[in-house]
This record gives sequence, C-alpha cells and structure tokens, in this order.
Amino acid sequence: MIVWLNGTHGAGKTTTGPLVQQLLPDSRVLDAEKVGETLMDITPGLPGTDNFQHWPPWRTLVVETARRVLEYTGGTLVMPMTVLVERYWREISAGLAQHAIPVRHFVLHADQDTLRVRIEGDTVLGPSSFRLAHLEPYAEAARTWLHREAEVVDTTHLTPAQAALRIAEAVKG
Repeated sequence: MIVWLNGTHGAGKTTTGPLVQQLLPDSRVLDAEKVGETLMDITPGLPGTDNFQHWPPWRTLVVETARRVLEYTGGTLVMPMTVLVERYWREISAGLAQHAIPVRHFVLHADQDTLRVRIEGDTVLGPSSFRLAHLEPYAEAARTWLHREAEVVDTTHLTPAQAALRIAEAVKG
C-alpha cells in the first residue's frame, strides 16, 4: 500500500511523513522528489522547465520506483509529495492501480495565512519564493479537484505528531 501525503509547501508533509512511518508497522518513507532530483542531474539537462513534475519520465519513474520497492520489501510506502496538476495525479494513480497497488491519498491542508507564515518562518529551508508561488495553485487545485480526490487533514491547528496520528489511525481503521 501507498500512503500519499499531498498538499502544498508548508502544510507539513516532510515533517509528518516520517512520523506516519513510525506509526505504521512495516512501512518506509519514499520521497518522490528524489526521483526528480535524479532527473535534474542528467547532463546535458532535460528540456528546460520550472518543475521536474512536467517531465513525463518523472511520473512514470515514480510509479515504477514505488512498484519495485514494494515488490522488494512489501509493506507500506509513505510518500510525501505535492502533486497539484490533476492530470499528473491521474497518471500516477492510474499507473499504481495498473500494478494493483492500493493508495490512501491524504491532503495536508492549512489556510493560506498559516502556510505563508510557515514558509516565511522556515528555519531549515528559509523563506522561499518557489514555495510561496505554489500557494495559489494549491488553492485552485483544492477548490477544483484535489480535496475531492483525497482525505483532507487540516493541519492549521495540529502539530505534525497529531496529523500523523490521524493519518495512521485512518489507515489502520
């Protein structure tokens, strides 16, 4: 099984993912961003883009990587990764379904003001114009498709540990 943690930057995916993993027996965290980083390291580079998710190989490699890891280890993969383009989510989820891999899709949500404060106050990554630029695309995805496609966990007033517990209980329940 895959527990996919979606949501925009600042919602808590990176912090919550390992906490969910600790609460689910036989689980591992697979960060699909690492697949994108591998593609970004290709030289000469792939066609220019502002987001590696726009490269079709990223989406197919995420599916293939998850499938191969699950074949090798079994258990559950916790995958914290923002996907705001509906077509990309459909491609990934359909690819996983073709391999009969069940997905529990959660969206970690917080209101725009909270997200902005978290991003601007991030002491690890620092303030980021890239991350701030994704707030409106997230709001649009949430309004149009994303919240219908997932179980929404509002992290506005939750600690990452509280969010992780809600997700783990939902998966186990």
